[in-house]
Amino acid sequence: MEFTRRELLKAASTSGLVVAALAAAKEIAQPALAQGKPAQAQIKKGEMLYRTLGRTGEQVSVIGLGGHHIGRPPNEQDGIRLIHSAIDRGINFMDNSWDYHNGGSEIRMGKALQGTYRDKAFVMTKIDGRTKAEATKQINESLKRLQSDHIDLLQHHEIIRMEDPDRIFAPGGAMEAVVEAQKAGKIRYIGFTGHKDPLVHLRMLEVAAQNNFRFDTVQMPLNVMDAHFRSFEKQVLPILVKNQIGVLGMKSMGDPYILKSNTVKPIECLHYAMNLPTSTVITGFENMQLLEQALEAVRTFKPMSQEQVQALLNKTRTAAAKGQYELFKTTSQFDSTAKNPQWLG
Repeated sequence: MEFTRRELLKAASTSGLVVAALAAAKEIAQPALAQGKPAQAQIKKGEMLYRTLGRTGEQVSVIGLGGHHIGRPPNEQDGIRLIHSAIDRGINFMDNSWDYHNGGSEIRMGKALQGTYRDKAFVMTKIDGRTKAEATKQINESLKRLQSDHIDLLQHHEIIRMEDPDRIFAPGGAMEAVVEAQKAGKIRYIGFTGHKDPLVHLRMLEVAAQNNFRFDTVQMPLNVMDAHFRSFEKQVLPILVKNQIGVLGMKSMGDPYILKSNTVKPIECLHYAMNLPTSTVITGFENMQLLEQALEAVRTFKPMSQEQVQALLNKTRTAAAKGQYELFKTTSQFDSTAKNPQWLG
């Protein structure tokens, strides 16, 4: 069925959404946000820092657990122990996706979040379906794997093509399934992710505004090289901040190609992303050593001065110029839905 304007406005109101002006979604050529000022307001509990997720009011850990990496340990119990350790140390933002390891990451997380752990976690997962039928199927499968009656945040995954927003918001598109699931109490908040080009993100925000819808969150690459090449930080981030949409940073280390440039260290990468007005910086760790590295980044984080930020950007400027270390932007290597078009429906 096709949603009427009134129904979409009602759905937006249900999410606590305030419709952004269409013009705001078209502010493409904005300068980078001024750095050197304190990052988003945060509170400290134990060894973890927490920030507010946009207009939702939810408090999320400044570091989020990456869902793909949690499915990498060959032994399922090792993955479950990592999730437990992360939550015990204060990480409450759990990233995942319907397609990670053919559902294996969600299954592991579902097992790990039994008992009191579910109440301590803010669970996000993503779906690939672009049609209402495929999106509905994937939402229900994710709920079953996660062994939960609700998902805290559901995001449209891999918005990497200019036509993706049109397909999602079309009559019979995925947005109808997501809004229906929200009305049914299966999901709480709605967002989208993508890693290809800031122009595609701007198109998604524009089409949402045309349909009187405002997303709760947006996930995108934010790292020490992004500012130099097809920059999400420069083109998308100011619009999200202006409209109080929760910012989820990913690929802080280029998964992990930025580290292979030998220009910056892991904790510098995390600090840079944390210094932006991100709600959470999602990072992958498939072993305790990498978990400790992420926690060390939190312990040692201090808002960076403008000079410190500029020094990092100067170190990466030459290597970043052509996107050769941000392969998720310049190649199809990270485009899982391109390799599996049937997931789109």
